[in-house]
Amino acid sequence: MKIMLRYLKPFFGRMSVGLAIKITGTLVELMLPYILSHILKNVVVTQDIRQVIFWGILMIVCAFTACLCNIIANRMAAKVSRNFSKKVRHDLFDSTLRLSAAQTDRFTIPSLESRITTDTYNLHNFVGMMQRMGVRAPILLVGGIAITLFMDAYLALAMIAVLPFIFVTVYFISRKGVPLYAKVQESVDKMVRVVREDTQGIRVIKALSKTEYEHRRYDEVNKTLSHDERHAGTIMSSVNPIMTLLMNAGITAVVALAANRVASHQSDPETVIAFMQYFTLISMAMMSVTRIFTMYTKSAASARRIAEVIEAPEEITVKSEKEFPPINNGVHIEFDHVTFSYRGKHPNLEDISFSLEKGGSLGIIGATGSGKTTLIRLLLRFYDVNSGSVRINGRDIRTIPKDELYSMFGIALQHDFLYADTVEENINLGRGLSKDEIIKAAKIAQADDFISAFPDGYAHMLSQKATNISGGQKQRLLIARAIAAHPEILVLDDSSSALDYKTDANLRRALKENMSGTTVVTVAQRVSSVKDSDLILVLDEGKIIGAGKHEELLNTCTEYREISESQMGGAIVE
Repeated sequence: MKIMLRYLKPFFGRMSVGLAIKITGTLVELMLPYILSHILKNVVVTQDIRQVIFWGILMIVCAFTACLCNIIANRMAAKVSRNFSKKVRHDLFDSTLRLSAAQTDRFTIPSLESRITTDTYNLHNFVGMMQRMGVRAPILLVGGIAITLFMDAYLALAMIAVLPFIFVTVYFISRKGVPLYAKVQESVDKMVRVVREDTQGIRVIKALSKTEYEHRRYDEVNKTLSHDERHAGTIMSSVNPIMTLLMNAGITAVVALAANRVASHQSDPETVIAFMQYFTLISMAMMSVTRIFTMYTKSAASARRIAEVIEAPEEITVKSEKEFPPINNGVHIEFDHVTFSYRGKHPNLEDISFSLEKGGSLGIIGATGSGKTTLIRLLLRFYDVNSGSVRINGRDIRTIPKDELYSMFGIALQHDFLYADTVEENINLGRGLSKDEIIKAAKIAQADDFISAFPDGYAHMLSQKATNISGGQKQRLLIARAIAAHPEILVLDDSSSALDYKTDANLRRALKENMSGTTVVTVAQRVSSVKDSDLILVLDEGKIIGAGKHEELLNTCTEYREISESQMGGAIVE
């Protein structure tokens, strides 16, 4: 829970004022039964109506003051908890964006989503509850016990005798609650994952008539979540009935003793009436304490999950050039005996070496799972190589600051994202590009024609995930976004797979004519997309099995020749 204290520290001043108001209201509330006892015992017997009215008005003033203080303190508590959770969500989201690709893989996207929603909500509720009841309940509990001891110590001790049993019950059950609610949150992660997958693939699910199958798959994770929640809820909810049993036993003992003491004139009915009111306040306070402990178990589990992300160490750090000295060989992009594995067992890329001049073009082709996208991820330093080096302009990319490194690139992925915003803003992506730059990029990407055909042109609003345009139009917008800022290196990772051959050929021609100084890296399944590249790499199971120009590979690489021949058939359009 250290992370909660860290984020609450800026609010300590406001919390102190709110708590002071809450304490004032609670202390005033504590006086009500005592004043009632005084009226019944000392004022009524005088038959002085003015005294009765005075003390009656005093009770009303105290009740109004307690109510007003509670309202003000609760409003202040709500504001603190709201601003606290806002700050936590902000930093958690920021930390999520800063995670390395490997860390994101370990946490998983559904888990990160539930941490930023459900877990922060649990913390929000706990902070609000602590300010509302975390002070009031102990004051009512301790204050009520103190006053009852003053009024009748004998009766008070009978009531106090049950408190240790209550505290022990709450303590041991709350200890079990933290791991139980952590397990519940893990089940929430799994359910979020299934929901996320189903919403993204809803068209495919309907097209393949797999709705019932997905219902069953969701029911499985939903039943698991329900079971975990029921298990945690059963154990945690046992606090209330156990505590109620103990408190009722205490009340029974107090009533029995009080009757005996009143009969023997050792106490009086007025004291017993006030005593029972205090006992009610103490019971309510104990109920509040148990609710706090229940909420604590949820928030402790959530705080631990949030802290794991916020305090996650930065894995992709800038290294020293002393450790990885630059090599001035005039090469723009160079892979030098690079080997990499996602899990540290079987290499996903093995001994990859090639170099590319500035302004040159690289084509990467191979079967699914051959390592094409992995190579791009290493070039962008989403992951660090296990051995070897990746260099840009002779500098090992591990020595290049992130902002400088990523500013070199423009990238379009096959399954990239588009905002629910205008076409113009999706190309701009908040980079402050001029309208002319955006239109020029769209023209190069072969997107200007269909954009201009919209009634509102570049102001055309895309739906969520751009479902109101075709797959080929999406890819052309993504390519326009990638080239709009005039990148030093343009990466097209299977980003033209939805384009027809003619549009693809026009795109490659436009890139060659308008981006002569840009180094272009193209990952593709089609030979037509890479055949004009200065260097083509053929990958298979993480290894380079062929490298060279199109004509060379037709003669030297059997796999490339087979791919080319299977795709030719008049399909390649120049």
